[in-house]
Amino acid sequence: MEYIYAALLLHKLGQSVNEENLTKVIKATSVSVDEAKIKTLMAALNGVDIAKELENAATMAMAAPAAGATEAKKEEKKKEEAPSESAAGLASLFG
Repeated sequence: MEYIYAALLLHKLGQSVNEENLTKVIKATSVSVDEAKIKTLMAALNGVDIAKELENAATMAMAAPAAGATEAKKEEKKKEEAPSESAAGLASLFG
């Protein structure tokens, strides 16, 4: 995870996200550098526009609570309907 954080930090600071800079950031944290992880991350980021991906993630994070609220309202309605149906059934027994 620290490798991803290092890439995000470099991006935020306007620095080039490359193997050399990632290595420097990781070394600055006193953690031993795993060259395989750096190469894997660089391969995964090849052709990725980090700014655009961060923007998409922010948009999705904002949309998720709205969808959850809609589902909660639907469930709340179902719970409210159930007592009235059972009350109608009881009324027919005594009515």
